[in-house]
Amino acid sequence: MSIRVGTASWTDRTLIRETDWYPQRSMSAEERLKYYASQFDVVEVDATYYYPPSQELVGLWGDRTPADFRMDIKAFGLLTHHPARRDAVWDDVLAHLPDQHADRRSVYLSHLPEAAVDLAFERFAEALLPLHSAGKLGGVFLQFPKWFTNRRDNRRYLDSLADRLPEYDVAVEFRHGSWFSGESGPKTLRQLERQGLAYVCVDEPQGFDSSVPPVVAATADLAVVRFHGHNADTWEASGISPAERFRYLYPREELAPWARQVAELASSAGETHALFNNCYQDYGVRNAADLVDLLAALD
Repeated sequence: MSIRVGTASWTDRTLIRETDWYPQRSMSAEERLKYYASQFDVVEVDATYYYPPSQELVGLWGDRTPADFRMDIKAFGLLTHHPARRDAVWDDVLAHLPDQHADRRSVYLSHLPEAAVDLAFERFAEALLPLHSAGKLGGVFLQFPKWFTNRRDNRRYLDSLADRLPEYDVAVEFRHGSWFSGESGPKTLRQLERQGLAYVCVDEPQGFDSSVPPVVAATADLAVVRFHGHNADTWEASGISPAERFRYLYPREELAPWARQVAELASSAGETHALFNNCYQDYGVRNAADLVDLLAALD
């Protein structure tokens, strides 16, 4: 079994400015990534959700990490039906915008013709080539919004993903419970498995329409678990930072059952990534270290 444990960011402001986890607060971006990679063997890059990276930046990430390191990349929000800032979208993709959408501040995938959608995926895939060539690219995470519900047109979109990113391990995270209500859950997992898409298992607050139950399943060679915490008060709050939304520190006794589930999941996958998205101060790195210890104790 190959299990990698890490966090959903190494650059969160509250981690850098409000804790002593990094040896020095004045460290450069290069020094911080090198230090993080000395502590964990996988990280999720969340910034790529807001702005697609350049090949040059992706190459630097590869240069600054060990040979056996993995970087999971969050897909640019435009590709997952989130609104994207105009200044974040590639110029040649923007050139395809119909006139009725040309002056809007945000760009949606539904605004673009199919050829421009293909081009957007192509541009994003090109940027990741340095990591892929170095053998350090983990999964490309497509986190869909809560309005991406279990509908026929959305299932068709899922079926298109493998062909749009054929060289990469693609992982899908849902943010609406309809994908697992009633008989939908087995159908959703079968569809992902049929398309070779990894299902992102989640631990998150329950009781909302956006809540996905903590289903643990491997649908591809890569298996993924993302820990969002249980802060129900902030899960759907507006106008707050991600650090506040996911402000939750797991007690070790709460992670112990998860250690067993992650180990069981790993027996069905080639590689398993467990990532802590509770990115408030040092909560994520502390819990990642806890899970590493708990997994070691299972041996």
